[in-house]
Amino acid sequence: MSALAALHQKLVQIGRVVFVAFGKDVNKLAVIVDILDQNHALVDGPSLERQIMNFKAFHLTKFLLPIAHRAGRSNVRKVWAKEGLDAKWAETSWAKKLEMRRRRAAMSDFDRFAVMKAKQQRNRMIAVEVGKLKKVARKGKSAGARRGGKKTAKTATKKK
Repeated sequence: MSALAALHQKLVQIGRVVFVAFGKDVNKLAVIVDILDQNHALVDGPSLERQIMNFKAFHLTKFLLPIAHRAGRSNVRKVWAKEGLDAKWAETSWAKKLEMRRRRAAMSDFDRFAVMKAKQQRNRMIAVEVGKLKKVARKGKSAGARRGGKKTAKTATKKK
């Protein structure tokens, strides 16, 4: 692999799956069907209409679909389903993070309170277990100190 290929793993290319960052179709996935100029691409996907979109309006993902230049809407949907892209996307950390944000935004005040109390309870349990381990570690050190520790060969010969 060349140095240039190693630097650019996600290129704007036909078949690249993109995540729409803003606009009317925000948070939807699409695929680049055609590159029109330096700033615009024709995108299509199962959850949005075929449209011209500015490169600044989407983020490139790691997924690449094997579609032809200017592939039809039905062809794009078939390849999308065949590749199982929705399932692959759901497994990514990016999608999980977005889902977590969506769930947190939908929480009520009581839900946030319940989460806070659960975290407090978990932290108390952790603190108790850490305290027990520290107590065991202190007992082990203090018992060795009371016995005088291990005698070395030099101290044994001097005392005789």
